[in-house]
Amino acid sequence: MHFTLQTRNKTWMPAINLRIVGLMVYIMACPASSMDVLVNNQINVLNGTVVKIQCIFTSCYKMDVNKFAMNWTYQENTNETEEMFMTYKKGMMPLRVARFTDRVQFVGNLEKNDLSITLSDVQLSDEGIYNCYVRNPPDRIQGHGIINMFVVTELPPPRDSTIAVAVGASVGGVLALLILSMVVVKCIRRHKKQELISDEQKMEEEGKLDAEGGTEDGTKKAFLPEDV
Repeated sequence: MHFTLQTRNKTWMPAINLRIVGLMVYIMACPASSMDVLVNNQINVLNGTVVKIQCIFTSCYKMDVNKFAMNWTYQENTNETEEMFMTYKKGMMPLRVARFTDRVQFVGNLEKNDLSITLSDVQLSDEGIYNCYVRNPPDRIQGHGIINMFVVTELPPPRDSTIAVAVGASVGGVLALLILSMVVVKCIRRHKKQELISDEQKMEEEGKLDAEGGTEDGTKKAFLPEDV
């Protein structure tokens, strides 16, 4: 999995364009499945930075702000209890939760079905499962997106691409030799086949000439005068 690292107070997480994915899912889903929630199922965040937790939903029905409902909850990895920290019912209402204090902010856009949030000054204790619940009547299905967030204290060491390049070059060389060998073998077989065809044609022509010569001799003998 590839990760995009940005400057401090930015998100360190997989670079995935959920809006493009959401549009594709929307086109394929309607009308068979009219609700879908698109999230990054796993994100890795550097301690002390700001993370954007994305949640985008697709629906065949236009949002009615008077009926639409949304909940964000947090769940520890070792606990099944979910703690709601943001909700929407005729208006966005961030809830005061001791765990997050004032570090959570809604940064989505309801007109674009974007329910994303940001969590600032990420702490090790913020690691866990984040749930995005969506209800958009008349959809009967309640959308649910699950994000597993892991908090790291340092960046992973950069990968040494030398080995990868060497392996790639070796594999490429082997494939090139294999293709070249196949071409050579094919050319040799074709050449032999052409030689066989030429030999057969030559033998056939010689046979015809022999047959014609025999016929001519026979004709001459037939008209030779008889000995008196």
